[in-house]
Amino acid sequence: MLRLFFFIMLLNPLLLNVTLAAKPPPSVQKTIPVLTIKGAIGPAVSDYIAKEISKANQQKQAAAILLIIDTPGGLSSSLRDINQRILDSDIPLLCLVFPQGARAASAGTYILYACHVAAMASATTLGAATPVNIGGGFTPKQQDKAAKPQKSAMEKKVLNDAIAYIRSLAQLRGRNVKWAELAVSEGATLSAQEALAKNVIDYLVESPEQLLKVLDGKTITVKKHQYPLKLAGAQLDYRQPDWRSKFIATITDPNIAYLLMIIGIYGLLLEFYNPGIGIAGITGAISLFIALYAFQLLPLNYAGLALLLLGISLLVVESMVPSFGVFGLGGLVAFILGSIFLIDTEQQQFQVSLKLIITLAVASGSFIIFILGYMWRLRNNQVVSGLEALIGAQGTALENFTGDGFILLKGERWAAISAAELKQGEKVTVSSINNLTVTVTRSAHLDKS
Repeated sequence: MLRLFFFIMLLNPLLLNVTLAAKPPPSVQKTIPVLTIKGAIGPAVSDYIAKEISKANQQKQAAAILLIIDTPGGLSSSLRDINQRILDSDIPLLCLVFPQGARAASAGTYILYACHVAAMASATTLGAATPVNIGGGFTPKQQDKAAKPQKSAMEKKVLNDAIAYIRSLAQLRGRNVKWAELAVSEGATLSAQEALAKNVIDYLVESPEQLLKVLDGKTITVKKHQYPLKLAGAQLDYRQPDWRSKFIATITDPNIAYLLMIIGIYGLLLEFYNPGIGIAGITGAISLFIALYAFQLLPLNYAGLALLLLGISLLVVESMVPSFGVFGLGGLVAFILGSIFLIDTEQQQFQVSLKLIITLAVASGSFIIFILGYMWRLRNNQVVSGLEALIGAQGTALENFTGDGFILLKGERWAAISAAELKQGEKVTVSSINNLTVTVTRSAHLDKS
């Protein structure tokens, strides 16, 4: 019995290992990160999309990445940053224009063409991908070609570059190249059904879940390699922008960046006019640096910035040297023009509000001319303290004297020198001071009280 007991004890670990080996490992739940582009495409959207694509590629746990689009367009620099991450991704990007009523206009069309799979929901649209800085006027159908305004050399370069860019994306994904060129050159648009018929998109679906169901088991090409899509049972993981992306979205709002710059300039001006604790200077410096960071992410027009700074400088000069409004009026004009030209784009979403510009122009003119002007005059008319403050002060002769004597000055007895004869009680005026002796002259009137 004792031998049997020991035999069972030795055999038990072996049986346990066999049981564990036979038990299948728990299955890893497949996830599909869902990224959303809603609204204008700018630096914040670019940062959010690029970061999430990089994160998904590093973790290598995602079966695919779903990109949901509803955008009127955006900045070319941000668009190209997003497309570079899409083209460099080892995980396929599934692009869906969703929900119904959404659009992939302008920059959204380029992103749709760049994705490995392009799909749209019904009642959605895409197209109108002409670069806005050369767009405008009438469409080709409304205007005779003979009367069409001639584009400049730079406009032609921008247009041809955009056509070549979207053509390369269409060729890469095997989609309609001819229509892609029309979307850029003539601003052509399509509905979802038309896009499917013209081989601009791959699928017409009504929801992200339906898109995954349609794609499950299919094979697509990713970086010239075949990539089987195994999407059955995958969970959609909706990724939201982190605090950094939200912060960038806030400060790259042109109105916010513009306000931060104005606060920064005025904070530094206040610190210069009235040096003190430094709160105004610190606040101004921080605001100005944040504004400069935001502007380097936006299409800044340096001529507009120079005009804006010139306008503020002229207003400051007006507060110091009154010129009957010449500097002030010129400063306001330069301030308004510089603010309008500050952001170099025709995208309405990335332009500074005209109402905000006018409001700040009036407020700036009033602030600089009246407030800073008052502080400047106050600073230059400060009361002199110390012995120098006695010059020009009046005193009273304490005795009759010519030459050396004593006077009562501000309640104190002072040694005095007078070239004229003075009588006791006569009013005198201090003309100079040497050590503790004052030189006095007879005042213009006598105290007859």
